[in-house]
Amino acid sequence: MSRDTTSQSDVRKQPIEKDGSFKRPDTQFRNWIEKEGKFAPEAGRYHLFVAYVCPWAMRTLIFRKLKGLEDIIGVTVASSRMDEHGWPFAKIDNFPGVEDDPFYGSEHIKDLYLRVDPNYTGRFTVPILWDKKLETIVNNESSEIIRILNSAFNDLLPAEKAALDFYPAHLREEIDSVNDWVYHTVNNGVYKTGFATTQAAYEASLHPLFQSLDKLENMLAGNEYLIGGQLTEADIRLYVTIIRFDVAYYGAFKCNIRDIRHGYPAIYKWLKRLYWTEPAFQSTTHFDHIKGGYYSLTSINPTKVVPVGPLPPIEPL
Repeated sequence: MSRDTTSQSDVRKQPIEKDGSFKRPDTQFRNWIEKEGKFAPEAGRYHLFVAYVCPWAMRTLIFRKLKGLEDIIGVTVASSRMDEHGWPFAKIDNFPGVEDDPFYGSEHIKDLYLRVDPNYTGRFTVPILWDKKLETIVNNESSEIIRILNSAFNDLLPAEKAALDFYPAHLREEIDSVNDWVYHTVNNGVYKTGFATTQAAYEASLHPLFQSLDKLENMLAGNEYLIGGQLTEADIRLYVTIIRFDVAYYGAFKCNIRDIRHGYPAIYKWLKRLYWTEPAFQSTTHFDHIKGGYYSLTSINPTKVVPVGPLPPIEPL
């Protein structure tokens, strides 16, 4: 009999602290793609497993598109509607846009983890950067995967794509600084707010979230980008949360002091510019998966009724 892994896959069994606060576990696969290493950069060797609802997975999809890696790294999309076993493939949930595991016919993302390590004890998360040659997980930490995509395959790319650098050396200190507080209070802050099980834990995350949004509003007032007057990793990491805010976090996660479209004009202008002018952002944004995924979480929405609005999900420039 196979062991019960629902504590690793069922979102209703999230790691909640005694005070009712949500704590995100660390990822466990942290390998790098580099020349002469175990995982060398090769076209067609690596594959991403993602779910469109997941902001962490969306980071990797944006980088893949921006860097022109579509012919070098494949992608398989799992369902955004999690069940007790986690992220299903199409054979379990044939939601539009969801695909089957092309390599092993897996039912869920968790099957890939258990194929690599039957005794794996971490969460079954996306994204996964998969090595088809060694049949293993290279990395499942999105912040590292996007840095791999930013530079590891440059020798395989046309010069104009290889030259794109979203983590340039002269801005790294500032990017790291912004990423740090944005991650804790915004990217993960919405989850700490939404998954809190006590009023105190909820408010302890809610207020820092909106304080950071206020700070970001000031940073973006009169500016096209967060740092250095150019598109960087910091913009991409923030985008994936803000594009979900009005359609999901505001309602499903009770992040409802203000919405973005009415409460933060500079942030909203920045968001619309990225969405409407850069195909890497619009083409990886799937509002049906975002809304269908978050509102399918019975721990926060027992009826699974998906709201119609806001309409449109993002307004024109």
